[in-house]
Formats: sequence, C-alpha cells, structure tokens
Amino acid sequence: MRKHTLYIFLMAILLAGCREDRLMVYPEVYDTGGGIATGSITGMYILNEGNMGSNKCTVDYLDLTTAQYFRNIYSERNPTTVMELGDVGNDIKIYGSRMWMVINCSDKVEVVDSKTCRRIGQVDIPNCRNVVFNDRYAYVSSYVGPVDLTAGAQIGMVYKVDTLSLDIVATVEVGHQPEEMAIVDGKLYVANSGGYLAPDYDRTVSVVDLLSMREERKIDLAKNLHRCRADRYDQVWVSSRGDYGEEHSCLYWLSRDAYGKMVVGGRIDHAVSDMCIVGDSLYYYGSEWNDAKQQNTVNYGIINVLTHEVLETNIFDAPEIAAMRMPYGIIVNPQDRDFYLMDAKNYVSSGELLHFRKDGTFDWKVRTGDIPGHACFLQIED
Repeated sequence: MRKHTLYIFLMAILLAGCREDRLMVYPEVYDTGGGIATGSITGMYILNEGNMGSNKCTVDYLDLTTAQYFRNIYSERNPTTVMELGDVGNDIKIYGSRMWMVINCSDKVEVVDSKTCRRIGQVDIPNCRNVVFNDRYAYVSSYVGPVDLTAGAQIGMVYKVDTLSLDIVATVEVGHQPEEMAIVDGKLYVANSGGYLAPDYDRTVSVVDLLSMREERKIDLAKNLHRCRADRYDQVWVSSRGDYGEEHSCLYWLSRDAYGKMVVGGRIDHAVSDMCIVGDSLYYYGSEWNDAKQQNTVNYGIINVLTHEVLETNIFDAPEIAAMRMPYGIIVNPQDRDFYLMDAKNYVSSGELLHFRKDGTFDWKVRTGDIPGHACFLQIED
C-alpha cells in the first residue's frame, strides 16, 4: 500500500509539473562544412516566414566563426515567450545592439539582443511589413487594416518608433499597402503596393519628410511596388511586381534632377523579386509567372548601380541554382562578396539556404525553417 501511495504521489508531482512547465524546443545544429570567417562579420540570422496561419515563424542562425547552422533558436533563447515568434516573419534587421523582426500577421515588431537573440520587448503595429532606421528612430510600414484582400480602401501608414524606449512617437499616412522604404537625406521613400486593390494597384512612391513626419508628395512609378533600397550614390531602387498579366515586373531607379529633386531616373526591364546592394553592384533574382509556360520564369543578375548596366556574367550559372524550386531571398556578404540564396521549396515544409563563393561556385546548403526569405549579418565592431 505504501508503494502504491508513493507511486500516486510521484505521478501527481510529475503531472503538476507538466501543467506548469512549457516544453523546451532545442535548436537543431548542423555543420555546414564551410569556411571560417576572419572579418568582423561573425554570423547571419535567417528569418523564416512560416505559412500564413500556421504560427511557424522561426529564426535560424549561421555562426560564421564555427561554420555551424542553428535551426530555430528563438524558443530555446526565450523559453517563457508565449506562441514563440508568431505568424509570418516579414523583415529582419540589426540596428546597433538590437535586432528587429517584423511579424506581419501577429501585428508586432519583435526586438531582441542582436548577439544572443534574447527578447527585449515588442512594438504593437497592425499588419506591419518592413522596417528602416535613421538616427535613434525606426520606421515601420503598415497596411493598418487586417489581412484582408477586400480591405483595399484602407490607407497605409508609417510608424515612427523610438529605438530605445520602443514607444511609437509619430505616424504618417502614405499610400495603399506600403512595403519597403529607403532613406536619403532626411526623406523617407515608401513603395506603395496597393496589393489589396487588385487589379487597380497603387503605383506611387510616397516622399515623407522625416523631421515633420508629413508626406510631401508622391512619385508616380508603376503598379504594385515592392522592394525599395538606396545605394551609395543616393539613388533609390524600386521594384514593381506588375499586375501579373499585361504589365510585367521591372526595376526603376530614382535620382536627383538638376534642382536636387528626386525624380524617375530610368527603368530596367528585368523582373526583380529581391535584391541586395553591395558597393556598385546590385545582386538580384526575379521570379515572374509565365502564362505561356504555365510556370514561374526565374532570372538572376547583377546591375552596376552607377552605369545602370545589367552586367553580363556567369556568376549565377551554377547547377545548384537551376535546381532551386522556389528562390525567395538573396543576401550578399559586404566584406567577402560571397552570397546566399534562400529556397522556399513548396512553402509548407522546410526550405534551404544555399551558399556560393564570390565567383559563383556552389559551396554548401543546409535545411532551414519554413519559407526562408529574409536575412541580416551580425557584425562585431572593433
């Protein structure tokens, strides 16, 4: 009888512990077999979007000092956070000692320590999309309304956030469903997509004065704008996804006219789904639906941002690139010029991260979380 009573007592303690303790999910660790970093860039974070509604946004870490890949580190670093990262990761950037992750459908921006990935806090912003930084402030684009394709009339906004206190200090209305942003000389350039207005997409870039947080004007460009990046010559590169029909995806650049006003500089007729600017080179990949072939047509390339010339190069001819199922992101190491491509595969299971040397030769690949699409480098300052 005493043994039976002791057994019941121990089981009660175990069950009580199970009710109160959260199951710890430890990251998977892989040896990539790659080289060891010698510069100040010591690692790279990869944000996996996770399929919408699945609450499977995760963050991975590539340690460039050991060539090890850590898959799904957030839960282990933040075991008490409910629901982990949340639903659909849309952007990730490091600013100072903090890393900012925009979690679209969870209506929040998650802020963590950039070295440890331990949680500092969050900023609640509805249907948030992308983030950029200037001085002590972060600027977050937002669709404002719910994730609803019938909510097209909702005007989007940009939220100004104090990077220290994480308080929202100002907002400004821009266009419909704003996406990426770039900052040049105190002006914020916002690519408005109008994604909920299809087929009558927005086609404007909002120009916002950062000091007053007022929209000064709009630049008419093309339908369904998406990416928006500034180069070292203060040009702003903006991609258009077109209307998935008659109007094709392409890339524009904005530059100053003789009076110093930012205007449309020109257009390059290449589909650009994602891009990364390093020095004078704009690395890109483009994926566009082809009605005739009933499949996506994928292209890769490098553009000289100074001459606006699409460079003829075989850097993207590796067989491993051709074998990718659904390219979804690209990032280039600014020090060594080696680059990484992200493959979303079938969107509902693990993707892959592929590494290529500077000359385009394939190096290694590793399994990621679901839908890897965004990444940023961790740099240790002297």
